[in-house]
Amino acid sequence: MPKRKKILFLTGSLNQTIQMHKIASHLTFDYDCYFSQVFDDGMAVNLLIKSGLVENTVISDTYREKAENYYKHHGLQSDYRGEMLGNIYDLVVMCSDMIFPKKFKNTKTIFVQEGMTDPMTIWSKMVLSMGLPGYYAMSTALNGASNQCDIYCVASQGYKDKFTGGGTDESKIIVTGMPNFDDMHSYFNNHFPYKNYVLAATSDIRELYGFDNRKKFIKNCIKIAAGRQLIFKLHPNELKERAVSEIKKYAPANSIIFTDGNAYHMVANCNVLITQYSTLSYVGLELGKEVHSYFDIDELKSLAPLQNKGTSAKKIAIICRGYIEYTKQDKKYFTDNFPGLNKQHTEIAWAS
Repeated sequence: MPKRKKILFLTGSLNQTIQMHKIASHLTFDYDCYFSQVFDDGMAVNLLIKSGLVENTVISDTYREKAENYYKHHGLQSDYRGEMLGNIYDLVVMCSDMIFPKKFKNTKTIFVQEGMTDPMTIWSKMVLSMGLPGYYAMSTALNGASNQCDIYCVASQGYKDKFTGGGTDESKIIVTGMPNFDDMHSYFNNHFPYKNYVLAATSDIRELYGFDNRKKFIKNCIKIAAGRQLIFKLHPNELKERAVSEIKKYAPANSIIFTDGNAYHMVANCNVLITQYSTLSYVGLELGKEVHSYFDIDELKSLAPLQNKGTSAKKIAIICRGYIEYTKQDKKYFTDNFPGLNKQHTEIAWAS
């Protein structure tokens, strides 16, 4: 019996972990799938971890512990840094290309988009122009733009254009849709008890060392709500005590605050959605809500994830299967060899 090939899935946030699990579920019958929290084998990142400066990011020990608890709960095989079990991996599926471990330089790699990327700033543009690793931007602005992975699976044609503009070779990018954001109308089927409110979804800007005038944001939410019920949903990464205290100080007394819960269902039941930098904006736009965002709304519409009734994970798994079995040396295989890919279009005529 031939030896089963091995795939390592790198995870980050809970959303990234869930989508990697979804992709792997289509591959476990034929391949040995393992999971590791995202990591780097360079000195700079590991010094940052030890310093505590990145405690609120996915490379921290806190996020690693959460991910490994998820693996254990769902019976997934864990292999942190891909070195705990002595495995040699035939394919690595990455949730970010801002950190690219040197040990995978000669391994087949696939990038999977997880959500929206942060806006480009003067600093992130400088990082890009100087050719520094994307994590120096201290945001997700450069995620998908390093051109280091062999294949990029992205949410939409808009993101394909965006990542190409950032420096990733267009021939590497396939529009697959994005797991967790490819069947948004299903969110209407929920048991969230509130309806017809104004929902304000905050972001973890300060936790990632950015500037956030939270008082101004809350005041703007009050203005938009214009007396209607206001519900706040905090980002999971936020310092909850601080955020809750600010809302109680500046928002109406009848405002409702959720520090956790299913944000997709909250968006489905609202009339108006107010965001800062959140992928939830796409949910609101797809579901026909009035959306306010720090991003330009027309830009968001151009980037909106493909809706394919929840088949993105299966499509990405098909690409994983095709690439892991591809035997030619040239890694730029799919533009000429992947079955069904039409170079003039953004989608694949998918095999079942």
